[in-house]
Amino acid sequence: MIFKISVIAAYVLMIVIIGILRSKKTTSFNEFFLGGGNVGPWMTAFTYGATYFSAVVFIGFAGKVGWQFGYSGLWIAIGNSLLGVLAVWWLLGERIKKMSQEYRVATMAEYFEKRYQSKFLKIFSSASIFVFFIPYSAAVFIGLSYLFKLNFNTEYWHALVFMGLFTAVYMILGGYNSMSTIDVIFSALMIFGSGVVIVGVLGKAGGLAAATTQLAAIDPRLTAPIGPPGIWPIFCLVFLTSIAPFAMPQLVQKFYAVKDKKAIRAGMWVSTAFAIFFLSVAYFSGSLTRLFLTPENAPAAFAGGKPVFDSLMPEMLIRAIPGSLSVFILLLILSASMSTLAALVLISSSALAKDLYAGFMNKNVSDRNLTRMMRWLSAFFIVLSVIFAYYRPDTIVLFLYFSGRPSPEAGTIGMLVSLAVNPLFSLFGRQVEPLKR
Repeated sequence: MIFKISVIAAYVLMIVIIGILRSKKTTSFNEFFLGGGNVGPWMTAFTYGATYFSAVVFIGFAGKVGWQFGYSGLWIAIGNSLLGVLAVWWLLGERIKKMSQEYRVATMAEYFEKRYQSKFLKIFSSASIFVFFIPYSAAVFIGLSYLFKLNFNTEYWHALVFMGLFTAVYMILGGYNSMSTIDVIFSALMIFGSGVVIVGVLGKAGGLAAATTQLAAIDPRLTAPIGPPGIWPIFCLVFLTSIAPFAMPQLVQKFYAVKDKKAIRAGMWVSTAFAIFFLSVAYFSGSLTRLFLTPENAPAAFAGGKPVFDSLMPEMLIRAIPGSLSVFILLLILSASMSTLAALVLISSSALAKDLYAGFMNKNVSDRNLTRMMRWLSAFFIVLSVIFAYYRPDTIVLFLYFSGRPSPEAGTIGMLVSLAVNPLFSLFGRQVEPLKR
C-alpha cells in the first residue's frame, strides 16, 4: 500500500508541476484553448487517442463485450482504429484545420454559425455541449472515484473531491498546453499498462493457443468471427463507437490545434497504431474473463449467477497481474480517464465563454478577460460534474431505448438518421463563403 501511494503521489506531483510550467506559456485564449494552433504530430496523436479511449473502454465495456461476444469483440477494436481514428484523420483532419483558418473560428459552434449563417445553430450546439457533457464527465468522475475507493479504502466522496481538485489544478493552470503535454505521458502509461495486461493475462491462461482452446470448449462461438449475440448487435457496437468520433467536439478540437498538413499526416499513423494496440489488448483481455471467473471463485463479479460487467475486468486483473505490477494497471485506468475528462472540461468551458458570452453577450471582451473566464468556467464545470457524480442520477437515454431496444441499437439508429439528415441540411441550408486571405 505504501508503494502504491508513493507512485500515485509522484504521478500527481508530476502532473501539477507540468501544469505550473505550462501555465507560464499560456497567456492568451488561443494558447489556453488550442495550444496556439501549433501543436506537433506526436502530441496531437497521443492527445487524440487518450481522449477517445477512456477507462470505460478498458474496464466496463471490454468486460461486457468480451464476456458476450468472445473474440469477435475485436471487430470493435478494428472499427475504432480504422474508422474512428484513421478515417477521421484522413478525411477530416486537413479539412477541419483549413476551414478553421479560412472561417477564422476556434470552436465547432462558431463554424456552424459562419457556414450556415445561423445564430440559432451556434446557441443550440454550444448549449447542448455544455449540458450533455456534464453527465458525461460525471460518469468519468464516478469511475475514477470508485477506483480510488477500492484501491485505497477511502470514502467515495473523499475520492470524488480529490479527483475534482486534481483535475482543476492542471486544467485551470495551462489549458490545452498542459493537456497535450500530459497526454503524451498518459499515453505512454496506457501503452505500458496494456503491455503488462496482455503479458499477465496470456501468461496466466497458458498462452494464446491454450486460451483459445479453453474458450472454445466453453462455447465454440466465442472464438468464431461472429460471437453468440449475432451480426446485428456487433455491427451496432462497431458503428456506434466508430462513427461518433467524426463529430465529437473534444476530438474535432485536436485538428483546430494541430500545426499543419504535415503534422496531420504523421499524427494519423501514430494515433492509429496507438489505437490498434490499446484496443486490441482491451477487447482480447475482456474475451478471456470466462477463463478466470466463475460465481464460485469470484462472487463479487456475479449477482444471482449473472456477471456484473463492470466488475469482470477488475476481478480478472487481480488474478492475472502480479501485485507488484498492479499499480501500473491503476495508472493505465487513471491516465485513460484523466485525458478524457480534461478534454470535456476544456470544450464545455469554451461553449459558455467563447460561443455564448463572447459570441452574444460581450463581443468586445478582451483576450485576457476571455482567458480568465475560461479558467473560471473550467472550475465551474468541474464543480457541477462532481456534484452530479455525487448524487449519481440515472443515465440519460433515448426514446428508442424506452421502447425496449438495446442501447447500442437505439444509438445506432439515431446516428444513421443524423447521417442521412446532415447532407440534406448542408445542401439546402444557407452557407457563406469562407474568408479569403
